[in-house]
Amino acid sequence: MQKLTPHQVDLYLERIGVERPDKLDFAALAAIHRAHLMTFTWEALDAFMGWPSSVDPQTIFTKMVTRKRGGWCFEMNGLLGAALDGLGFRVTRLCGGVDREKLGDAAIGNHLTLRVDLDRPYLAEVGLADAIVEPVPMAIGPLSQRGFDFSIMPTHDSWLRFYNHPLGLARSFDFRADHQDETALAAAQAWLMRDSGSPFTGTLAILRHTREGYVSLQNNRFRTVTAVGDVEHLIETMDEFATTLSDVFALDVPRHGQVWVRVQAVLSHNKAA
Repeated sequence: MQKLTPHQVDLYLERIGVERPDKLDFAALAAIHRAHLMTFTWEALDAFMGWPSSVDPQTIFTKMVTRKRGGWCFEMNGLLGAALDGLGFRVTRLCGGVDREKLGDAAIGNHLTLRVDLDRPYLAEVGLADAIVEPVPMAIGPLSQRGFDFSIMPTHDSWLRFYNHPLGLARSFDFRADHQDETALAAAQAWLMRDSGSPFTGTLAILRHTREGYVSLQNNRFRTVTAVGDVEHLIETMDEFATTLSDVFALDVPRHGQVWVRVQAVLSHNKAA
């Protein structure tokens, strides 16, 4: 793993509002994990707009820390992993698969997740968008955070399956505690970025955690989710869209007008189909 430099780690910690920890323990890991999610927005704007994207930690650092953007799993977990490694945590990048229960092994590589070894292995996961806000033991059983229920269960072929909460956008992802494959991750990232079959090239997807749950935007459908339910409304104007990006999702997107035009084109296409 390519770790961040000490100066970059300091800038990252400043960005998420956390002081450099005195001890590399679970409390420090949990504080960084939660602050990362509360600072950075999960977003796949690059795939939707055809803008360049990379799995390189240095490029991700520039995009998310310097340019005030968010990222998807390869970037969210990529940046967290590089920062934790730079702090001295024992981090392993794992090659997983979202919806492998439906897609089979073709899904392997479409998700980057992290194992952090402390007193035991922990799953650090900030890339599934709307899942856990703090790391959890890499162990079989039910989980609950902020009133949302999750679980980790074994599959029939010796993988582990993380089940998201019932209101989650992705139902599950599979991983193994020792499965690393950077080639598969890079190939999946490239496919998800450019292929018409990718769920991210034809739908704008943005999500940000809140104290009680999260808010999300799929094309022009804005949704607020808590453990007790969800409400949604449609964004109708470019001005409201721009305000939502900046004020709700804390994204600096100077070409928001282009994004809105692309959203309208997708909506028109979907309506005509």
